[in-house]
Amino acid sequence: MNTNSKHILLTGGTGLIGGHLTEQLLERNWLVSHLSRSPGRDDRVKTFLWDVDRGEIDEHCIDGVDMVVHLAGAGIADKPWTDARKKEMTDSRSKSIGLIYKLLHVKKHQVKAIISASAIGYYGDRGDELMTEDSLSSDDFMGKCCVEWENTVDEGAGLGMRIVKFRTGVVLDKTGALAKMALPVKLFVGSPLGSGKQWIPWIHWQDVVDMYLLAIENENFTGVYNMAAPNPVTNKQLTKAVARQLHKPLWLPNVPAFFLKLLLGEMSTIVLGSTKVSAQKIEGAGFKFKYPFVEVALAEIYGRKCAGSGVLV
Repeated sequence: MNTNSKHILLTGGTGLIGGHLTEQLLERNWLVSHLSRSPGRDDRVKTFLWDVDRGEIDEHCIDGVDMVVHLAGAGIADKPWTDARKKEMTDSRSKSIGLIYKLLHVKKHQVKAIISASAIGYYGDRGDELMTEDSLSSDDFMGKCCVEWENTVDEGAGLGMRIVKFRTGVVLDKTGALAKMALPVKLFVGSPLGSGKQWIPWIHWQDVVDMYLLAIENENFTGVYNMAAPNPVTNKQLTKAVARQLHKPLWLPNVPAFFLKLLLGEMSTIVLGSTKVSAQKIEGAGFKFKYPFVEVALAEIYGRKCAGSGVLV
């Protein structure tokens, strides 16, 4: 390892974004460590253990660390939203960063910045209204979860930290949300959900990583930013775009909203809620999207060529 490199500690470092970010940080000669519930498998990355529920953390995890990137959090759509699951979703985000702050309060360190994920769920179901970072939060579960998450992250300011928060949209990658959407399309049973008119604040995974790299490498970068592409699409438009990539027809009627509510309960807000998000602030901070159009993003993910205008060729 290059001893002159900056040292970064990631929570959630083995997840979708954490894995991509770790690789690209290593390519840039950063020293990368992970905080995890289980031992790591990558010899290039030192893994420290913690147990948020028990309030346990390896105190050596912050030794020599210049910055913490907080990506940890229980999956939003992995399990039904029981009361216990909702508590886990909130605690895994808020109590986890709180545990790091508790350590920073009592142990000598050189950490200067905290860069944290948040979520577009902060805004809730807002129809066609364009959400900026100044828009009010929703009073539903996801809105309250995100507010608690962000407020806990902000406590780092009391430690003199530079604080950055990214309200992350639907990240497009071959796995995760896109894989769940693509599966019924592949099986010839794909169709828009509910009205299909609800806005999806999507973003390509590489733009997510690039946004984190901008925040990591620019010491003057601070505040909260929407992490979504500048050209949002509706559920119907995204479903059609996926079908075009997979060369599959969409012949079934929309999946009725009442059926999704019956099937998913409160969690149906994830797929039926409409959140149209502005990317103006992050673009104004100098960020350039590699994938501003959903057709271009999907073409890259599925390995097809696409015209620069976003029209498939």
